Amino acid sequence: MISRRIIRTKVLQVLYAYYSTDEKSINTTEKELFFCIHKAYDLYHYLFSLVTEIADYAEGRIEIRRNKHQPTHEDLHPNTKFVSNQVIKQIKDNKQLNTYLDQKKLNWKEHPELIKELYLMMIETDMYKDYMADSTRSFLDDRKFIEKLFTKLILVSEDLYIVLEEQSIYWNDDVEFVISMIVKTLKRFNELSDSNQSLMPLYKDQEDRDFTKDLLRKAIINHDELRELIKEHSRNWDVERIAFMDILIMQLAITEFLYFPTIPTKVSLNEYIELSKFYSTEKSRNFINGILDKTLKDLKRTEKISKEGRGLIGE
Repeated sequence: MISRRIIRTKVLQVLYAYYSTDEKSINTTEKELFFCIHKAYDLYHYLFSLVTEIADYAEGRIEIRRNKHQPTHEDLHPNTKFVSNQVIKQIKDNKQLNTYLDQKKLNWKEHPELIKELYLMMIETDMYKDYMADSTRSFLDDRKFIEKLFTKLILVSEDLYIVLEEQSIYWNDDVEFVISMIVKTLKRFNELSDSNQSLMPLYKDQEDRDFTKDLLRKAIINHDELRELIKEHSRNWDVERIAFMDILIMQLAITEFLYFPTIPTKVSLNEYIELSKFYSTEKSRNFINGILDKTLKDLKRTEKISKEGRGLIGE
């Protein structure tokens, strides 16, 4: 589930914290890195279960109306298209999801007002009204509606962000990415999916997990060499006046240039320039791009970069 871009972002964040504290421990920082990545995986399961809570609330409202002293025809014959959504049932029955939620003790029991608010917001949307008004139904329609529920409603709910912030300092920054992973997972669901339908693993493979650990450690262990390269290729700048976050972005990029032989330098360069869009100003982005470009050309000229693998030798 965790992409290389998210791994790089998390490493940048914990690296910033590492250099901002007086007592520096690589082991402690590494534990913090893996902890915050696991918290994103917690959020993936936690938000996945949110749609089932909204459906349960909707079903409860239907039952209340049915049991009124003098129910109307509409109360007795409600539109149950949403509460009987096929994908919601599959999510409710998913063994992997339920096991994870139980193990981590993740539930929405303490937040009934949020569930109610999301339900009330949902029923006022055009996407909900159109979905409910369409008398035809298919699995694809059901799935598309749940995808929209995540991307058009849950993703933009301010109340949700408040609730998440109260529970974890890590979660708010991860919501957009996590929801994109949930939508990606939903696209794997089909009419034949049963309770054993697999969700996404935390890491794509062992290589990605190793990359997470190695990127952090190599950036710290080779700190002096990396900072010297940055200083050397920014001679016209006072290094002390360069934004600290900009230095860290360049430090990680050069770490990949030098110590990750299977990652193309173009990929590393593009990834960190992209990362700078979120953590630097426009002027800083141009500066980072220029310094990294100069550094990369010099490292290639002096043959300090060694890449291996198909299409990478002699890069």
